[in-house]
Amino acid sequence: MQTSEKTPSQIVSELDKYIIGQKQAKKAVAVALRNRYRRMQLNDEMQEEIKPKNLLMIGPTGVGKTEIARRLAKIVSAPFVKVEATKFTEVGYVGRDVESMVRDLVEVSYKMEQDEMYARVRSQAVQKANERLAKIIVPAQRKEKRQNQQADFMKMMQDLQQGKLPNFEDSNKEEPVDAETQSKRMSVKDQLQRGLLENQEVTIEMDDPRQQFNNESGMLGQMGIDLNDLGSMMPKKRVKRTLSVKEAREVFIREESEKLVDSADIGAAAIKRAENSGIIFIDEIDKIASTGKQNSGEVSREGVQRDILPIVEGSQIKTKYGIVKTDHILFIGSGAFAESKPSDLIAELQGRFPIRVELDELKKEDFVKILTEPKNALIKQYIALIGTDNISVTFTIEAIEKIAEIAYRVNHENENIGARRLHTILEKLLEDLLYEGPDMQMGEITITESYVEDKIGSIAADKDLSRYIL
Repeated sequence: MQTSEKTPSQIVSELDKYIIGQKQAKKAVAVALRNRYRRMQLNDEMQEEIKPKNLLMIGPTGVGKTEIARRLAKIVSAPFVKVEATKFTEVGYVGRDVESMVRDLVEVSYKMEQDEMYARVRSQAVQKANERLAKIIVPAQRKEKRQNQQADFMKMMQDLQQGKLPNFEDSNKEEPVDAETQSKRMSVKDQLQRGLLENQEVTIEMDDPRQQFNNESGMLGQMGIDLNDLGSMMPKKRVKRTLSVKEAREVFIREESEKLVDSADIGAAAIKRAENSGIIFIDEIDKIASTGKQNSGEVSREGVQRDILPIVEGSQIKTKYGIVKTDHILFIGSGAFAESKPSDLIAELQGRFPIRVELDELKKEDFVKILTEPKNALIKQYIALIGTDNISVTFTIEAIEKIAEIAYRVNHENENIGARRLHTILEKLLEDLLYEGPDMQMGEITITESYVEDKIGSIAADKDLSRYIL
């Protein structure tokens, strides 16, 4: 498991590639992340004493709170989960219990560790997969098998009567093959290694994917009980599928990787990774704050806060991979706090989020940058999408500024949804082009300021229309 060695300024530079503005928030999360690296350099005794400084992000929707946390986790390959505080209920009410957020984090951590361990043994797994494919493409001659089946069955029944378990491995063991078959297999294996048979179809036996239980839902999954353990007591159901050699190889690689890697090792590494570098992003935390109004929902809101508190403070949660300590998991709370204030949270929970960051409201200039500068900028996305229909689209700077101006105005006249407003406006602006594009001849189209005004200017100007359309 690698801990990020990036400096705070390097982390902010990475975040700048995807998120416009919000320098204060970026700085705060970069420092929090660097402190985790600093902690890991200390001795074990001091490591145990240093707790993460959890953050509370305050700002309207669509300004980049979730994106900052998600990108942060990607930068350092940390397990990350986003949960909605409103989905949880206190003990005794119907809904998800708060401990499930930790189990979700461990599941993400397990998948990350599994992918890394499987990558280390991939070359061995590929070799074994190619051997299995060669045996399927060039099957062994089985002349005597039918004659021996009845004798094998009788022997198995005699073993059962004597209290012996039948040896299925011996019955599945491959029979010796002649020199000609061996030579053909060697030739096929060579072709497989050179990628000459990728599109050839083969029929293989694989585990039935429907046997996998979904542990993320249901009470047993939330209690940390692995339903797949129950399934492992029964023989696995195998199904036949016809796939290309390329697809079949990936199925076999997965199966062979499972044999080469101990799942217990993955589970232990996953728990360690989640404990030391996991990030839990609790969105809509303002919705569980008590606003002073006395109604039937208030008790439940405060109850959820009290249930979250021990997890954020540090507790031990049972998962199907083992006990997870939450002492060093980084928690990032997020909320608009439009109808409530951070001080409306219970005092103990407030104290567990010592770093408060207020995110700035987006201005017209920010919208222009959001449309053009990030790696995943919306303008770049739409140009690429429409380009698949052999149409080259160009946006003038005046058109982009007009789009930004409309987004800013509509946000202030209606509900402020931040940068998400740009998605609605661009979809409406390019609606005809996206519809007619596949039928148009190859060519170039320039989106100008007048085009923007014609398409959405009148809608934005009409408050009643913009409320429903934009």
